[in-house]
Amino acid sequence: MHILKAKTFNSKILDRTVRYDLVLPPNYTIEKQYPVLLMNDGQDYDKMDISHLLLKAWASNVKEFIFVGIHANKNRLSEYGTSQELDYLGRGKNALSYQLFVLNELLPLLGKVYNIRKEENVACGFSLGGLSAIDMTLENVHVFDRVGVFSGAFWWRSKPYGPYYNEATDRIIHQKFKKTVLKPTLSFWFQCGTDDEKADRNNNGIIDAIDDTLDLISILKEKGYKDVNYKEIKGGQHNHATWKKAFPDFLTWAFA
Repeated sequence: MHILKAKTFNSKILDRTVRYDLVLPPNYTIEKQYPVLLMNDGQDYDKMDISHLLLKAWASNVKEFIFVGIHANKNRLSEYGTSQELDYLGRGKNALSYQLFVLNELLPLLGKVYNIRKEENVACGFSLGGLSAIDMTLENVHVFDRVGVFSGAFWWRSKPYGPYYNEATDRIIHQKFKKTVLKPTLSFWFQCGTDDEKADRNNNGIIDAIDDTLDLISILKEKGYKDVNYKEIKGGQHNHATWKKAFPDFLTWAFA
């Protein structure tokens, strides 16, 4: 395994220097094509103990891939979000630019050095980074065909909670999936913890993080998607310890 930590790229699209970590599998060769696992919040590489998790996965005969962890901008609420619609506070204004950076700058740059596939790649992320990952997959089905979301920030909404908020129409990513004709082969993997949060806006006894995720899964299944996976961790929290515990199952699903 070859680890290239804290590489930098001067992005014209984002108008900033982007840091990322890259890991090549143990038997990497330029003669073979590899899918890419693109992880948002790459700055959490060490907290997630990614090196150990990747080695363990490859030792268990998981298909080899190239790992790319993109470090988030200091203002995650600007570059992460939904690319075609801001939330009710105007957050996510650079979400489209972030996706264009990945598609038009980062992946082409990597493709000049490494033998990566142009499709059948995987995106993943945690919390708001998970929302970004699933939105990027939805918008770029010619590049990504699988996505993993850990504790996804699916509360992202067009109106504030209150008398005018409508759960059925105001959650942005849910509406986007309802209105989009999707690639038939897209596959989805979701994880939530029962202690992800305490909020229960509709008082149904289920925390919002789980409610929002299960509602999105229902939309996907109604559209006929078969490969929709959900992992709920009892006592799991909104933190790296829980996501690290779930990550091996995600890798096995994504690269079986």
